[in-house]
Amino acid sequence: MMIFQLPRTLADETLRQELQRSSVTGGQDNMPSPTDASVQDGRLTLARSVCESGSLQTPWRIEGVGRLMTSSATLMERAAPYQLAIELARGKINQLRSQAADWTASGLVLSEALTQKIQDTTRTFACALMQVPDEAAVLQAERALKGAHEAAHELVHIYIEQVFAIRHSRQANLETWQTCRLEDDTPAPTATASFLQTFNTVTVPFSWQQIEPRDGRYQWDTTDRLVNWAQTHGLHAIGGPLIDFAGRNLPDWLWESATDLAQRGQLIGDFVEAVVSRYQSRIRTWQITAGSNCAGILARRDEELIWLTMKAAEAVRRVNPTLEVIVGLAQPWGDYLAEQERSKTPFIFADDLLRTGIKLAALELEFIMAISPRGSYCRDLLDTSRVLDLYALLGVPIQATLGYPSSSTPTEAADPDQRVNLGYWRGGYFEETQADWAACFAALALCQPY
Repeated sequence: MMIFQLPRTLADETLRQELQRSSVTGGQDNMPSPTDASVQDGRLTLARSVCESGSLQTPWRIEGVGRLMTSSATLMERAAPYQLAIELARGKINQLRSQAADWTASGLVLSEALTQKIQDTTRTFACALMQVPDEAAVLQAERALKGAHEAAHELVHIYIEQVFAIRHSRQANLETWQTCRLEDDTPAPTATASFLQTFNTVTVPFSWQQIEPRDGRYQWDTTDRLVNWAQTHGLHAIGGPLIDFAGRNLPDWLWESATDLAQRGQLIGDFVEAVVSRYQSRIRTWQITAGSNCAGILARRDEELIWLTMKAAEAVRRVNPTLEVIVGLAQPWGDYLAEQERSKTPFIFADDLLRTGIKLAALELEFIMAISPRGSYCRDLLDTSRVLDLYALLGVPIQATLGYPSSSTPTEAADPDQRVNLGYWRGGYFEETQADWAACFAALALCQPY
């Protein structure tokens, strides 16, 4: 059990409710474990069955930065409560200084202004420590936390600029695929020029429900139109995802025809084989799954999910072993682990999948923020950079799928099963904020050689 004293000035009732999403993270990949979080009498109490040190991760509002999932440094279990604001500031400053040291040791050059900002933020935190337990310590800690987030944002932007400069000195035009996933139709003629200026690749989804509304009866009109449009404009095409393990676009008849895992695996293989056979001459890269680690719809245990993923990959190999295969994972920070007892974190899931011998052209990670239940709680650029580096250790190229809402107002085009309620970036949910988010996170993904 870990106990955290909340600031007495905390009057944001929404934030108090959000604190119940808190959890304790640990292990080599710093993923959460199932945690019971409660807020009562001005304290946040975390209880879990794992008896070891770990880090707190909790939603927190930082003025001008957003409401983000924020972490402490490693903490031991003790009877005395920790001061929440102090530990969040300590955690971010520790992360900031450690990352700055790692990157500068690798050749990154920091500006004098950023170096000074890191020093000033550290000094502000030191002043906060000297004033504990006075309430003034909380105000200083929150200033330090805000300064650390602002410095972290600037640090990542300097990193992006310098890595881009190195890559462009070696290669004028990067070979990285920058793609947009089309849904039901091609871009309007007035938008085609902007599309072609922005993207060098197009992703064509293959909705099982739409293509095979009845068992064995296929309808190819929509996908034929999308694939022909991509070919006409000379775009590289990625097909998929073919199977979404979270349940999206699965046909209703699947549950009548497949009463056990083996039957589901057979039907998945049959559908993948039918699609790939039809388009293999025009699409060489296939994302066979999205959210392979999503349990509860197609399978419940991680071993079963890996087995179903392998069945889909084997279906592609039967058609043409030279085709490229991509497998997708949802929630790369493992947010769901705070509530579900699972045998594998997303990182371990990917590692075990690769150990089966499957040959992947890329591992797709969904950086879809602020959306539940599919997405992740909002994180900042530094947290995202660190998790990208974690998955890069697997030695497989990364495909990053990016998503952030432009509004929280319900619309007919939106997925009715999804909600906008997992934090926010800077100002909230607006088109301008979405554009700013996309520019920052796309640049971070694009600059990485992997």
